[in-house]
Amino acid sequence: MLNLTNHFLIATPDLEDSLFSGSLVYICEHTSDGAMGLIVNKPSPIGMEIVFAGAGCKHIPKKYMSEFVMMGGPVQPERGFVLHTPVGNWQSTLTVNEHNGVTTSRDIIDSLTKDETVQHALLTIGYSSWTGGQLEREIAENSWLTVAADNQILFHTPIAERHQAALNKLGITQTNLMNGIGHA
Repeated sequence: MLNLTNHFLIATPDLEDSLFSGSLVYICEHTSDGAMGLIVNKPSPIGMEIVFAGAGCKHIPKKYMSEFVMMGGPVQPERGFVLHTPVGNWQSTLTVNEHNGVTTSRDIIDSLTKDETVQHALLTIGYSSWTGGQLEREIAENSWLTVAADNQILFHTPIAERHQAALNKLGITQTNLMNGIGHA
């Protein structure tokens, strides 16, 4: 079975869904029952300062001051998800690999204010999911390209550059993906 856990899904021009068009999705879990991932390159209008204020935190770390929460996907958009490294020990965490976890419990928000606890974090509202076999069909239909994930892209690459950075891992530019053909 294909296991795309800890991989990127890179939307191709064939994917016309408005939410997923141009998306880079980090796959957090992929089993025969389906897949779960987070869109990591589509900012929401919610700034991180709102998240910290809502959690009652008085101190907002400088590294999050100008950051935005990502639109993780259409499922449970009222719920927050924190993709982070290291995995740590939280009340509700899905371990993706030995370095990354996705936490939905509030205890991690307080820890984000303590620079030594969580090295890097990306927050999303909502997540993306596929039923068993659905993602494999979409890949076969050329909706997605896949490549092993890279924490440099997740946590250090500017949002607007993440999609192309993932394509670069495949040696592809956006122009190579243009759908349609030219006529002389």
